[in-house]
Amino acid sequence: MVMRKIDISFKRIQQLALPAIIAGIAEPVLSSTDAAVVGNIAEFGTESLAAVGIVGTFISTIIWILAQTRSAISAIISQNLGAGNLKSLTSFPAQAILFNISLSFILLFSTYFFIEDILLFLRAEGKILEFSKEYYYIRIWGFPLTLFTFAIFGLFRGLQNTFWPMIIASIGVFINVGLDFIFVYGLEDFMEPMGVKGAAWASLIAQLVMALLALVLVVTKTNISLKLKRKVHPEVKRLISMSFNLFIRSVALNIALLMAVREATSLGKEFIAAHTIAINLWLFSAFFIDGYGAAGNILGGRLLGAKKYNDLWILTKRVNLYNLFVSLLLVVVGILLYHQLGLIFTKDTLVLSTFYGMFFIVLISQPFNALGFTLDAIFKGLGEMKYLRNVLVSATLFGFIPTLLICNYLDLKLKGIWIAIVVWIAFRAVALLFKFKSKFYPLAKSEMIN
Repeated sequence: MVMRKIDISFKRIQQLALPAIIAGIAEPVLSSTDAAVVGNIAEFGTESLAAVGIVGTFISTIIWILAQTRSAISAIISQNLGAGNLKSLTSFPAQAILFNISLSFILLFSTYFFIEDILLFLRAEGKILEFSKEYYYIRIWGFPLTLFTFAIFGLFRGLQNTFWPMIIASIGVFINVGLDFIFVYGLEDFMEPMGVKGAAWASLIAQLVMALLALVLVVTKTNISLKLKRKVHPEVKRLISMSFNLFIRSVALNIALLMAVREATSLGKEFIAAHTIAINLWLFSAFFIDGYGAAGNILGGRLLGAKKYNDLWILTKRVNLYNLFVSLLLVVVGILLYHQLGLIFTKDTLVLSTFYGMFFIVLISQPFNALGFTLDAIFKGLGEMKYLRNVLVSATLFGFIPTLLICNYLDLKLKGIWIAIVVWIAFRAVALLFKFKSKFYPLAKSEMIN
């Protein structure tokens, strides 16, 4: 059988990347919108911003850990698509979705009853602790909804389709933004302001709508069967293995992020509020960059399945160059809108001065983000989950933690936290680049010779 050539042109990469960018930023936009809206509450605005920052980071941490199954699902489907074995996956999608939802409930109940202890560990206290618990106890129920949606996104990505995830995510964002303003500030003569609780309810409703849309679209727009069969599909074993390695990887990744939150909180409410602004902007840019990584993930898995190693090498170079260009644009935008970006989240002068004093470090991280996120996504598409695990564990243990300790000793405060984050990101990017070149360049060269 003659395999049809897989399109890796600029046009095709854009067709996959641009919708993936919009879909990818949905979760950080939910948290960022919550932070921006509550940060401008007249009373306890700084405390509310800090609370949403602490809980938002924690929830994003959990979601990142579990959402890695999306990449595993996408990799399995795209590799089978490239190898011409898609018909053999009939019972896999429903079992993959069930696996995702089961994980979400396990983690939900393992944190629900210990959240106060977790928040105290993150050094939340007083009003910040009170608001954090209010926000968490509502938002936590979005776990299963988000993990269900992400599983569907993985199915669509594996089928080389990023359009419907974009539609789902866009609708979710618009609903969240609209409800945030209504629920947080209230409506005169109709609804009392709900503050932090309102932001949480807005996000939860948006997640529910996204999950329902995902279900409808996967049924109506694909031939995927959601009928659950008793016999476990052979690829489920590979899904569990991939997910486990990605789980360990994400734990290491999020240990770094939570340590950063803990250190920022210990410095005072102005510092954690400033860190909240910085981390939300960083997450937004990271997920923006990850859109091109998604294109590499989708096409890379298919090329590997088809054993097109030279095309895989070309694709990786192209996607990295595109993403580096995007990261530089983000740096330029950050420089031009330096002050305006801070004012979106708060008007507190102490918080803003702290944020403005370290935001340049967030900008410095962008090119490293571009390289790291792109290669990370491509490695997921190739099924190289074990190496991704080892890289993140090493970057956290030998990059982030030692740098953070040195910066603490030098009393660099919030700047020190973000220097440690940049070192961590750079460690990861360099390690992934070295591995990809050493493993896949010889295969590409061999294919060209033959």
